Amino acid sequence: MTRFLRVFLILKGESERVPGKNFRRLGDRPLYRWIVDTVLSLPETSELLIDTDVPERLAELPRDPRIRIERRRPELLGHHVTANALIAAHMDSTPADALWLMIHATSPLLTPRTLTAVLAAWESRVGGHDSLFGVTAHQSRFYDQHARAWNHDPARLVPTQDLAPVFEENSTVYLFDRSSFMTTGSRVGRTPLLFPTPTLESLDIDTEADWRLVQAVVAQGVPEVSP
Repeated sequence: MTRFLRVFLILKGESERVPGKNFRRLGDRPLYRWIVDTVLSLPETSELLIDTDVPERLAELPRDPRIRIERRRPELLGHHVTANALIAAHMDSTPADALWLMIHATSPLLTPRTLTAVLAAWESRVGGHDSLFGVTAHQSRFYDQHARAWNHDPARLVPTQDLAPVFEENSTVYLFDRSSFMTTGSRVGRTPLLFPTPTLESLDIDTEADWRLVQAVVAQGVPEVSP
């Protein structure tokens, strides 16, 4: 890959459901360092842009010239501000033909191998896909809030492994360019490519239970995401 690759990371000082999660210690380092170390290990990374409201709390960032820290503008503070709004605020400060790779500190187990596969899938894509995002594939029986089956027939049970997969956006990774974003105003374009990510790497810390689960995985050893 020869295009300028901007990796975009949002780091808020506070979280509504898991207080201070981005800066909690996970193993031997704060949570945010896990994904930072991962993306900096990729030779394709041209720049890691960190959008944050607490730059003073990033003292444990590694020394790397590719890191760029931007303090969030006052009008973009608050839990109601969307990721798309934050992307838009930085869209003009990158080369027009740059590729954006958005990741989250709350997916600390995402590995360099998977991100390399994401970039390879993008380079080899066919069918006019304008963006890519990480998904978790499920082959389970799902119902809506009214107990209506929507991906199977309860009267004609088939083994779950024979059900057509249903895909969940898992917030691990997003890939897009300026053209796609400016067309839709979203990191997900009109014709996205779905990229299934490995189960453990797809763990996303949204709750205290998620935090404990990721802690347990890390305690077992995850050498591929070590610094």
